[in-house]
Amino acid sequence: MLTKKGKYGLKAMAHLAQFSPGRPVPVLEIASTQQIPKKFLDAILSELRNAGLVNSKMGRGGGYMLARTASQISVGEIVRVIDGPLAPLPCASKTRYQRCDDCLDETKCAVRLVMLDAQRALSEVFDGCTLAQMRSMAETDLEADGI
Repeated sequence: MLTKKGKYGLKAMAHLAQFSPGRPVPVLEIASTQQIPKKFLDAILSELRNAGLVNSKMGRGGGYMLARTASQISVGEIVRVIDGPLAPLPCASKTRYQRCDDCLDETKCAVRLVMLDAQRALSEVFDGCTLAQMRSMAETDLEADGI
């Protein structure tokens, strides 16, 4: 399950994706527009900055901006930075694989096989969707609602 931190990270990144590259967006603007507690948002943006997904500019006129274009950042990248591996179990993870202590033969483990399918499906959706596509989905829904 996506954590609240992961959800807020996606909301913040989608917000930044609306702006032209290089234009810093103040943290307070992101926090108030997206209804994210500022202190929590500061920590999330710091993680995203450390991962190279956003850049920051200090001082007057400062804020955060995407480090790459919205079409070059996948939802999967963001979720992995904030929430870790997409796999429901460590034995199904590609990036943080760990064998289960209680597994006799993981090639025949029914639980692991289902979790591998779940991981593949989630990765396909998250890695196949960019911030630009996510923003486009939201804008299409707003237009369909007549907003």
